[in-house]
This record gives sequence, C-alpha cells and structure tokens, in this order.
Amino acid sequence: MKEPSAKHATFVIEKFYKASPDQVFSAWANPETKSMWFPKAETFEFRIGGREINRGGPPGGPLYTFDACYQDIVPNSRIVYTYTMDMYDTRISVSVTTVEFKQEDGGTKLIFTEQGVFLDGHDTPEQREHGTKELLDKLGDVISRL
Repeated sequence: MKEPSAKHATFVIEKFYKASPDQVFSAWANPETKSMWFPKAETFEFRIGGREINRGGPPGGPLYTFDACYQDIVPNSRIVYTYTMDMYDTRISVSVTTVEFKQEDGGTKLIFTEQGVFLDGHDTPEQREHGTKELLDKLGDVISRL
C-alpha cells in the first residue's frame, strides 16, 4: 500500500479581460454562462453557503467530482469558495479559492488564487494550475462573444 502524503501549494493566475467587472463576475454567477466555459453543474446554488457540484472527465478517462461551497460573495468584486476534488471515490485534493475582479484600464483584471492540499500523489499543483489556466482562457473566449 502506498504511504499517504499531502502536498500543500498555492498558485496565483492573473488574467485581463476586455469587459467590465460586472460582465466577468456574471460569467461566474450565471449558470448558463458558466456552463459555456466550466463543466456544467448538476447543482448550482450561487449564494453564500450554496453548493456547486459537477462531475465529468475526459472521454474514456476517470470520473472527477468537483464539490464546492461558496464561503463569501461580494458582487463584481470577490468570490471565495472551498472545494474537494474526487477521482471516482478517492479524494485527491481539498482547496480554498479566491477570485477577485478589479477594474483596470478599460477592462477587468481577474486574480485567481488557489490554496490546496493535494493528496497521495493523485494530482499535483502543477496539473491543477495548468487546467485552471485552460478554463480561464475559455472564460475569456466566452466573454469576448457576449
């Protein structure tokens, strides 16, 4: 049996979108818009204490479950949520994420900060950061079309 391990890490991703903080925030808060760039949620309760749950993965690959709880929401300014990520029935990480929206030079600077503990080598901070960057690029594509 593999020895249990916990790798702690923080990563920060900054993106600039040519849209107002209200528009970028709305792309997180509106379930129809969010499903255009993030896996479609089976549960979406965008409020403090609300949950967001979605399941999915690559074709023929493992099934992942994202189970989030919104801890703080300041419209057009900040979203803080905690979440677990499971691969099938195995917990692979637990994280706290803060998303900040700042008005800047005719658009919005988004600051995404994730503080996570990655369990037993099933996932790494580098893989999570890479996947998050891809999602935030998709968010930019969606915003540019709205």
